[in-house]
Amino acid sequence: MMRVALKGLAGRKLRSALTALAIVLGVAMVSGTYVLTDTIDGGFDTAFTQSYENADVVVSPKTAFGSEERGAGGFPAAVLQDVRQVPGVASAAGSVVYEARLVDRKGEVLGGGGNGVTPLAFGVDPRADERLNPLQLTDGRWPRDDREIAIDRATAQDEGYRVGDAIRVAARGPAQEHRIAGVVRFGDVESLGGATIAVFDLATAQTVFDKSGRLDVVRVAGEDGVGPAQLAAAIEPTLPAATQVRTGDAQAQTESSDSSGELGFLRYFLLAFGGIALFVGAFVIANTLSITIAQRTRELATVRTLGGSRRQVLASVVVEALVVGALASVAGLLLGVALAKGLNALLVGVGIDLPASGTVLATRTIVVSLLVGVLITLVASLRPALRATRVPPIAAVREGATLPPSRLARFGLPVALGVTGLAVAILSVGVFAGGLATGTRLLASALGAILLFIGVTLLAPRLVRPLASVLGWPATRIGGAAGRLAHRNAMRNPSRTASTAAALMIGLALVTFVAILGQGLRSTFVDSVDELFVADYALTAESGYAPLAPEVQRAVADGSGVRGVSGVRSGEVRFRGEDMQVSAVDAGIAEMIDIRWHEGSDAVPARLGPSGAFVTRAFAEDRGLEVGSPIELATPTGETLRLTVKGIWEEPKGGSPFGELTISHAAFADGFAQPRNDFTFVNMEGGVTPANTASLERTLAAFPDAKLQTREQFKDAQVAQFTQILNVLYVLLGLSVIVSLFGIVNTLVLTVFERTRELGMLRAVGMTRSQVRRMIRHESIVTALLGAALGIAAGVFLAALVTQALGDEGLAFALPLGSLLLFVLAAIVVGILAAILPARRAARLNVLEALQYE
Repeated sequence: MMRVALKGLAGRKLRSALTALAIVLGVAMVSGTYVLTDTIDGGFDTAFTQSYENADVVVSPKTAFGSEERGAGGFPAAVLQDVRQVPGVASAAGSVVYEARLVDRKGEVLGGGGNGVTPLAFGVDPRADERLNPLQLTDGRWPRDDREIAIDRATAQDEGYRVGDAIRVAARGPAQEHRIAGVVRFGDVESLGGATIAVFDLATAQTVFDKSGRLDVVRVAGEDGVGPAQLAAAIEPTLPAATQVRTGDAQAQTESSDSSGELGFLRYFLLAFGGIALFVGAFVIANTLSITIAQRTRELATVRTLGGSRRQVLASVVVEALVVGALASVAGLLLGVALAKGLNALLVGVGIDLPASGTVLATRTIVVSLLVGVLITLVASLRPALRATRVPPIAAVREGATLPPSRLARFGLPVALGVTGLAVAILSVGVFAGGLATGTRLLASALGAILLFIGVTLLAPRLVRPLASVLGWPATRIGGAAGRLAHRNAMRNPSRTASTAAALMIGLALVTFVAILGQGLRSTFVDSVDELFVADYALTAESGYAPLAPEVQRAVADGSGVRGVSGVRSGEVRFRGEDMQVSAVDAGIAEMIDIRWHEGSDAVPARLGPSGAFVTRAFAEDRGLEVGSPIELATPTGETLRLTVKGIWEEPKGGSPFGELTISHAAFADGFAQPRNDFTFVNMEGGVTPANTASLERTLAAFPDAKLQTREQFKDAQVAQFTQILNVLYVLLGLSVIVSLFGIVNTLVLTVFERTRELGMLRAVGMTRSQVRRMIRHESIVTALLGAALGIAAGVFLAALVTQALGDEGLAFALPLGSLLLFVLAAIVVGILAAILPARRAARLNVLEALQYE
């Protein structure tokens, strides 16, 4: 039977290849995700390992909680001298790390200014031990004074800078011109995610970054015979409370883990789309095998007649599926390596550019990809394989024999309704139930969605005839006889048509769900901006989300015609054991943001002082707070802020620039080092005018990373970023639509084989080749429209359920009619594309051979 199965596959090369493509694409997404994230992980590991390669131990700032953020306040520079006096220390070097943006000859920020990547800046002592320098000099020399700088090799090559050229650099203050003294690289890492590097001498960096007399890191090399752990133990007693010491390996591992912490979410996010593609692929494989088995009824019956047992028939079908799954998984694994580069380009396109070294193909990636592909194929083949065992031997002598119905077929409708009802129940628990952990809620929602798709698929055969009669009506009018035949063909086998449409249904349901949620979020955000934003202008970073130094606010405040400037800052605090974001405002914020007070007035921000706070009404009710309630906040620097609630306000559903808890700039400065503004709002005498805009732009010319926007421009910029993220989701979900396209192609190719004699008869009685092609094309479009109708309906239902649950959180239900129309048009395009190959094969059939086809 093994040989029979393999020969059967060899005799159906096209059908086997089309079946395998569904798994190839899904496995490629899984393997591509692992390759991409492992490569990025490798980039982080390489970068930080090389940074501390020659350091036996490392002294760094210590935070009370959270990651060790670059640009924190650092520690006294005197620590370096104390460390050098410790017995066993051979050499030690201190450095400063912060952010600085390189500005090109046109005045535009290079590299990390606009793509979400943090531009790096270092202050190094060229007189210190060269081994302890994290950077390698590739050309020129190290900077020696405040007029010189070194830049990274990638920027020098890409922008045409050489040693001796002038370049502007923007750090906390206005951009200043420096001469390039040298060119550096960060170890052997191919990319730092598009981040530029600026290197100052240590004294200049401490001045520029407002860290006079302070350091961010001290790298230490021990004497021969002194181990890293022994050296760390000797240094630790000499350090102040706000610092810590680790071995070089431990420090590299910690920083790599902190930097790649977000990678876990990215990995699971991308794997989810790979899972969706595989789920759709399972439908394609099950449908294809079912059709193939139905067409091989006489073949299987002959095997039974010759003595083959049901078990052997089952084994032969399963072997076919396993071979297809194995070959497809190997192809998908290899395609995933190439897909990883495409995914990386997609992330870079939306501003997520991450470090990378050489491509990493881990053993785990190979095992998981092959295992997932084979198992999905095996599971999808079980139902068709069991159907194959029900072929009776007498079917070998019957003309046009069909598979007998299952004993459970009469329970089809109750089972379909039961699965759909169970899906709705589980979805309701995942969406509405309170007290569930986030992981449990997501698992319930995902399981409910999967069961909903299965339930709709089981119900679909009963919906095919009424839907196809409506959706296929245009074909009967514009397609002539071919259109009428296509209309009837789509309704001839409801189960097959429903199974084919189900694959497309899943992809379009998810696309519709995302589109509706996106439209709801967009509309509530726009409403929130319209309600809150009463300032004339807003200042943000060029990237839209990076913070700006307070020097920008001060420079604008000194400009002519400025009536008021107010900045909003944010940071992480711990309140009652829970980590949360706190925002900070100054006294004039009420003139920029229209705050709707539940308790208090616009005088509250001006009266906050160093110990006041105001909170949202939801935050106060959830935690039992009222005006006058005491609050204690722990900050990463170890400070405790003791505050009193002085106001409660109503936050709009679309969000706001504030967190749930807001304090003053003075209180924020007590608990956070190096504060910066997330948003800066400006009011001008005379409001928004061309003259005022020009005046502000002249002031901001010294700060290339600052972007001036009116309310409408600010709103459009934020919506554009949001739309960009939605487009990424559409691209990733498009993979499942592509898989479903191959499912339609598969079905049409198989029906062409199945209807060979029928097509020959039609040609014999006068149907032309173009009419045959038109018939297949119309049939494909009707099937695609069925998938679109079911998918859009399911997507609308899911979105309505989620928006109803999250209505209090600011999510509104809004139908993007234009997008839904595009999805319908996309389904028609999918139908046209899917019909190209089957229509060509059908039209090229030899009439005489077709009439003799068995």
